[in-house]
Amino acid sequence: MRALRALRPVQEPPARVTRITVHRPSPPLDGLVELIWAADSYVAQAERERVLPSGAQSLVVHLGNGPLRVFTDEDAIDATEVSGAIVCGARVTPLLIDTALGPTVGVEFKPGGARPFFDLPADAITGRVVSLDALWGASAHSLRERLMETSSPRDRVRLLEDNLLRRLARSFELDAALRLSLDAFEGRDLTSVGEVNRRTGLSPKRLLALFRDEVGLSPKAFWRVRRFRSALRALDHGTLRGAAVAAEHGYFDQAHFVREFRSLAGSTPREYLAARVVGTDHVSVRR
Repeated sequence: MRALRALRPVQEPPARVTRITVHRPSPPLDGLVELIWAADSYVAQAERERVLPSGAQSLVVHLGNGPLRVFTDEDAIDATEVSGAIVCGARVTPLLIDTALGPTVGVEFKPGGARPFFDLPADAITGRVVSLDALWGASAHSLRERLMETSSPRDRVRLLEDNLLRRLARSFELDAALRLSLDAFEGRDLTSVGEVNRRTGLSPKRLLALFRDEVGLSPKAFWRVRRFRSALRALDHGTLRGAAVAAEHGYFDQAHFVREFRSLAGSTPREYLAARVVGTDHVSVRR
């Protein structure tokens, strides 16, 4: 669902054909949206994939004929089927999906960035996949039809961006206390959630309420996910390995890092590197 490195259509090896277009929006969307993407075609290496948690919400519009199938775990046979467009809440575990997808377009929001577009507290959909129809009504169906009528991935990205701009309707900025807190959690020198309370002046109760309402995760859970994401980037770039990654990103030791990684990614770091779908947040699940 997410492609971080592709700035133009990318050709992968024959075993996996992916063409992804990615756009990073300009103001005022850039403070709320990480990127907007469109996948023109996708042939997976496995029947299922894990989508790794990011600490933020996402929007996915599936333009194929069949539904998107979401599994509760890797051994599950039955799946929840969602047609059309979906909103994925913030989560601390991977999202397990079927890979039989056609053309798809989506939005990766920044932490806290989805709230202006969906009129409900972020924790109302934490860990859940919700039909966009339930949040936007008939306009969600209309948006999907217009996207299906648009053949170019880049035009689909522009259409979706225009829709978000109309929904925003005015300049919008994250709450100052939330923005300060989010920045604090990105610091590699952070040692505890209590340190964020001290830096921001927010009481533990206020910080908890703010994060549940705007982000969808508790401050501690959000910190876990963002630290994991930082370590993941180091693994992807091949700059650090094992104990060095653990030390650089604030884990007690390598064993702590592996436990946290398995909890958040559903695999060990070594298994992740062998099964990752390059350029995305997806990991192939080989059963």
